[in-house]
Amino acid sequence: MIAEVVATGDEIRTGALVDTNSAWLSRKIEAMGITVSRHACVGDDPAAITGVLTEIGDRADIAVVTGGLGPTGDDLTCEAAARAAGVSLELNAGVLDMIRNYFAGRKLPMPDSNRKQALLPRGAAVLENPVGTAPGFSLTIGRCRFWFMPGVPFEMKRMFRDQVRPIIDGMMGPNRRAHLNRTLSVFGLTESATEDRLRGLEQAFPGIKLGLRAKFPEIQVKLYGAGSDREALSNQMRAVEAWIAHRLGDRIFSMDGESMAAVVGRLLRHRKATLALAESCTGGLIANWMTDVPGSSDYFLLSAVTYANDAKSAVLGVSPGTIIRHGAVSVETATAMATGVRRIAGATYGLSVSGIAGPGGGTAEKPVGTVCIALAGPVATNGTQVRLNFASRDMNKSMFAMKAMDLLRRELMGQG
Repeated sequence: MIAEVVATGDEIRTGALVDTNSAWLSRKIEAMGITVSRHACVGDDPAAITGVLTEIGDRADIAVVTGGLGPTGDDLTCEAAARAAGVSLELNAGVLDMIRNYFAGRKLPMPDSNRKQALLPRGAAVLENPVGTAPGFSLTIGRCRFWFMPGVPFEMKRMFRDQVRPIIDGMMGPNRRAHLNRTLSVFGLTESATEDRLRGLEQAFPGIKLGLRAKFPEIQVKLYGAGSDREALSNQMRAVEAWIAHRLGDRIFSMDGESMAAVVGRLLRHRKATLALAESCTGGLIANWMTDVPGSSDYFLLSAVTYANDAKSAVLGVSPGTIIRHGAVSVETATAMATGVRRIAGATYGLSVSGIAGPGGGTAEKPVGTVCIALAGPVATNGTQVRLNFASRDMNKSMFAMKAMDLLRRELMGQG
């Protein structure tokens, strides 16, 4: 069974809005054991949309389309779908009632423009939208079964999970092939170095496809497997993971695509430990990553962005003499920052960073890309200096933050 994914809208076509819908749908469809052969993006042009739908109808078995189901003049997907199917648009009384009830439930009058959303291609099967006004629908065009869904991500995801996926599951029957995907997250190796270490994987494990993705500052190792026996495929995937772990070692920080912050958080929670941060050059980036993880309040206590030298002294208790003698970017200052933030927060661990992110501020002794990281814990306080060389301030900041978190990860795992 071959599938295609289509996103409509000028905002997608021009790049003004990132198309996350197609990526999400592709992952879900591939996980069902269906190959997604193509993605298409088309603007708000009914002739162009009609043409794309007609082409897909001649070559694919199923297709999912997002966008263009709203009440405004540039929402043209229903019209294009009707043209491609060779049918007319008809007012669907049941859909109109659903839209009216949506507004009535929120004690709002229904604008006249929303009536347009009840005009669907003749013969289309309605997909209810319990969280919005735009109904979805299913329609056969050529040889292909299409599902049209709203472009609003949370509306689309709900509709696909509850209504579209069960139908596709039923179409596949008992002879479906098993598909398994894995993502291993790596830090501390370049993409080319990672590839070199994994050379020979596909020859050693036929049926497993290897892909690498640079998601700076980490590298993601992608594994794609397909087979007729899910249990045998699962066993093979575990063997591949063990093969990779042997070659990449502790550079792997997650075997299932978790972020570094999620991994660190899980380790902190497991140890019933807490964390406080003192950030200078990263400007709160580590704290932002840590608090992006749900439940981080269990272990994350405090972040102090002490950018100025005076703040390092006034807030964290770093001696002005230490800064004068060694500089703000020094192991000595970073160590004092980590010790200070651990003390004032009462945390198990205090983690600090102080560096030169660029593009200016570097010297011959401490060039741009120099960062000092320190970790104060219940047993010892250790600091290190690292020199990096990346093209931009943002890249340096991201790498500084990741280096600091990896230092904490290794400490929590007993690798420090």
